[in-house]
Formats: sequence, structure tokens, C-alpha cells
Amino acid sequence: MEKIVIVEDEQWMRQELQCILEKEGYQVAVVTDFEDTSVQITAISPDLVLLDLNLPMESGFEICKSLRKHTTLPILVLTSRDNLRDELHALGLGADEYLTKPCHKERLLARITNLLRRNQDRKLFVEEMGMKLDIQTYTLYVEGSSSVLSENQGKMLALLLKSGQEPVTKENFAAEIWGGMEYIDENAFSVNMTRLKKVLGNITDNYKIVTLRGRGYYLTRIEEQRK
Repeated sequence: MEKIVIVEDEQWMRQELQCILEKEGYQVAVVTDFEDTSVQITAISPDLVLLDLNLPMESGFEICKSLRKHTTLPILVLTSRDNLRDELHALGLGADEYLTKPCHKERLLARITNLLRRNQDRKLFVEEMGMKLDIQTYTLYVEGSSSVLSENQGKMLALLLKSGQEPVTKENFAAEIWGGMEYIDENAFSVNMTRLKKVLGNITDNYKIVTLRGRGYYLTRIEEQRK
């Protein structure tokens, strides 16, 4: 059962939304204390946030911005602020949808369904730096090309993509692939890393895996300088 958190200070609106969502089979949590709201939301661990903008203590804009610093969960803004400037500002801060009150029940439910579906699809992929990796089939998509990686190579690339520019240590790889350093196969690790570098090289010249001696590995994008 998917969980939705309602961040709304008007009690009658909060109760109406809760009733609508629970009738549709969603698990609902509500926020009534609007201090450190993003921390409360994160602790609830919802599948979607239904967020008002006009709130005491801190605005919905601030909450949206704070959430986007550490989570990708869907944010649907539902507000009485019916102007383009506010909508663009909210979307620019990372909101996924913007609806104005009063909102037809069917429209609200349709947007929620679409956001939850998109979020489920998002969980099946790792997308960073212009690369997209299907973590079910370990298919890599980049620059219009694709390649199916082995499971170990796929797990290695997923770690590299998630880490950004932070080096991934051999211990990190070992924990993900073999369950810990005590089970690591040094030869298998070297072979998989070499093959992963080769796969990237075959698909594109714009990415490479950099080895930092004694620190680990990271993925970088090489800027093309063609004139």
C-alpha cells in the first residue's frame, strides 16, 4: 500500500484530502507541526508528498527545496496560489506537479497515480551524467547506444553512477558484489573492472573510469573539444 503524506495547515482541507485518499486505498500520514517539516516527512518515508505552499513557520517553497536536497520522492503542490510565477518557482525548486485549489477530485487522483507510476519506473533505473542504467537487466543507455552488462559489471557501474565524483573503494564494490571483503575475488574484481572500462570505451569516448591509487574509482565525463 502506497503512503502519502499531507502537508496542509487548514484542518478541514487536511481531513477532506485524507478521506479522499483513504477511500482510494492509500495509507495516509499528516503533518500538523510545521517546524522542521522536511525532517518529519523524511522520517515518515512516504511514496508521495501532497504539499501546500501557505504554511506557518516555513513555506511550502522552503520545504520543497529542503526535500530536494536529499530525496527524489514525488512532490505534488496543491495550493490556492493561482499564478504562473509561483508555479514556475515551485517547479524550479523540484516540485513534480502543481495544482490549484479548488481541485476536482478526479484530477487530483489522476495526477497522484501518474506521479506514483513514474516514481516506480524511476526506481528501476539509475540516471546520472547523461547515462541511464536499467538495474533489472543491467542495460546501459548512453548517447543513443545501449549495451547489456554482466550482473557484476552492472552493479559496479551503478555504484559509480550513484557516487558522483566521490571515489568508490574496493571495499564498497566488494560489499555490493560479494557481500564483504572476506569474500572478494581479487582476480574477478580486476577482470570485471577492465571489462567495464572496455565496454564504456566501445560505446562512447566521452566517459572514463578513473583510478585513484589507494582511494578507489570514479566515473567522469570528458568534455569534447571539437572545432
